[in-house]
Amino acid sequence: MQYVMPLVIGVLYALVMSLLAEPHRLRLNALMVGGAGAAYLSGGGMGGWEFAFTVLATYVAYRGLESWTFVGIGWLLHTAWDVVHHLKGNPIIPFFHDSSFGCALCDPVIALWCFAGGPSPRDLFRSRNGAARLPVTSPACTHDGTTATK
Repeated sequence: MQYVMPLVIGVLYALVMSLLAEPHRLRLNALMVGGAGAAYLSGGGMGGWEFAFTVLATYVAYRGLESWTFVGIGWLLHTAWDVVHHLKGNPIIPFFHDSSFGCALCDPVIALWCFAGGPSPRDLFRSRNGAARLPVTSPACTHDGTTATK
């Protein structure tokens, strides 16, 4: 369960967020990744590096206000920070030892959704159906359907 639930949470996050219309979906996700970047700040487990990471995460979140790629990068940066905190034994939720580990599994799922452009389920369905309807032609075919001969 410690491996499955974080993945399920990542998928649920993407599904719930996909209910929002663009551009609100992108902007809210940029804010979320900015907040995630400051999540470890109060624990201080990494000393001054906590501030440096928060500055980096804030910059990436700001760029994410207009770019799904930057939002995805922000989630991957947070994944790396989760791993560092897990290995050091300084979890994101102090009373739940493996919380940073779970976060490190959840965040890449969200990042993949962001790198895909934060699509809604309807967008995914349209792209699948649209791609299936495209005619398959080879470069050797002419416009009237006959094959070109050399």
